[in-house]
Amino acid sequence: MSDLANKKCVPCEGNIPPFNADEIHKYLKKVDGWEVLEDKIDGFHLIKSFKFDNFLKSQEFVNKVGEIAESEGHHPDLWFGWGYARIKIFTHAIKGLAESDFILAAKIDQISNA
Repeated sequence: MSDLANKKCVPCEGNIPPFNADEIHKYLKKVDGWEVLEDKIDGFHLIKSFKFDNFLKSQEFVNKVGEIAESEGHHPDLWFGWGYARIKIFTHAIKGLAESDFILAAKIDQISNA
């Protein structure tokens, strides 16, 4: 695993350009199993699905993700239900990806592998 999980997310107010494809691929190698998708509304974003044995474990995981998101000041989109959670990360202010998105993904990977 990369050292991204040891970094802190930096708030973005839209004063930087989003990562280009080369930067995205460089950082994608540093996180575990995240996909990069693109849509017209959010631009490039990270997305990953997680599987669990039951609803309670899904909820516990999502609650831990929420605690990390709040402490980092960087909030992903979350969906969850019985036996699954799905997370979408991107920087709203730039409609794309920046280093903080990969930092948050690495921190989420740490709790999913624990």
